[in-house]
Amino acid sequence: MSLTIKEPAMSETEMVAEAERALAEIGKVRQAVGKVIFGQEQVVEQTLVAILAGGHGLLVGVPGLAKTKLVETLGIVLGLDGRRIQFTPDLMPSDILGSEVMEQDETGRRSFRFLKGPIFAQLLMADEINRASPRTQSALLQSMQEYHVTVAGERHDLPSPFHVLATQNPLEQEGTYPLPEAQLDRFLMQIDIDYPELAAERRILIETTGVNDQKAENVLDAARLKTVQALIRRMPVPESVVDAILKLVRSARPGSGDAETDRHVSWGPGPRASQALTLCARARALYDGRLAPSIDDVRDLAEPVLQHRMALTFAARAEGMTVRDVIARLAKAV
Repeated sequence: MSLTIKEPAMSETEMVAEAERALAEIGKVRQAVGKVIFGQEQVVEQTLVAILAGGHGLLVGVPGLAKTKLVETLGIVLGLDGRRIQFTPDLMPSDILGSEVMEQDETGRRSFRFLKGPIFAQLLMADEINRASPRTQSALLQSMQEYHVTVAGERHDLPSPFHVLATQNPLEQEGTYPLPEAQLDRFLMQIDIDYPELAAERRILIETTGVNDQKAENVLDAARLKTVQALIRRMPVPESVVDAILKLVRSARPGSGDAETDRHVSWGPGPRASQALTLCARARALYDGRLAPSIDDVRDLAEPVLQHRMALTFAARAEGMTVRDVIARLAKAV
């Protein structure tokens, strides 16, 4: 008979003290990232929220918008062991996961040894993920969901924490492979990156074309990040916020009783979207210095959490509608 030892419940005073400490550290993280990444506050916020919530993020934007720079900077600032994989059409699953090699010792005895691939990192950058074939993309599925890989029947656990930040170019689609819905659902958020504002682009010109270039500085380490992630999971969620999340996600599914959704949406988000919204709302609340999420968090996170978990009907696309339009209408009704 085995006994399960539960962690002692954190008192309200202890939670407030821990949250204040976490808030101060998150402020330092934002400041450190802001020294290297100019502007793009919403992108930085959503990416950090995804990591603080313990999930993965899909960064979508045209080339030259500092997607790679952002991931590299976050790895340094958060103290995570980062690796980068450049996805190409000829990339094989073993190039990501690793492979077994045969070795022979002095006595002539042969044995297999597993050589770990670049996926054994705490922060994995999957650059241009849609350039790899579906066979190679599927190599990430088990790791993103179960945090381990299986090679030759043997389980190999990934480092903790483990996060995937993938990038995707929405313009160049020739020779690419769209991500399957099952893999898209593993991403906590799809983070769209637009062109920088005028003031931010002016600062980019001035500060990145001289002799001295800003370097990222470490603020946290992996152990402390895991502690903050655990704190976020302990944060209370008001019943009104839970109801808002359920109403939003369920109204985005065809057959839920919303006539416009039935007409415009081919398939909608599953329960994993509700889980993602709950975690991200908590993380965003702490990011903003609050101890509990609000309905405004749900509305603001609706688009990045839901847009890659839905598909429009042919009729809706013919009318010029986008998934963003549908989500914006549903979020207003929450």
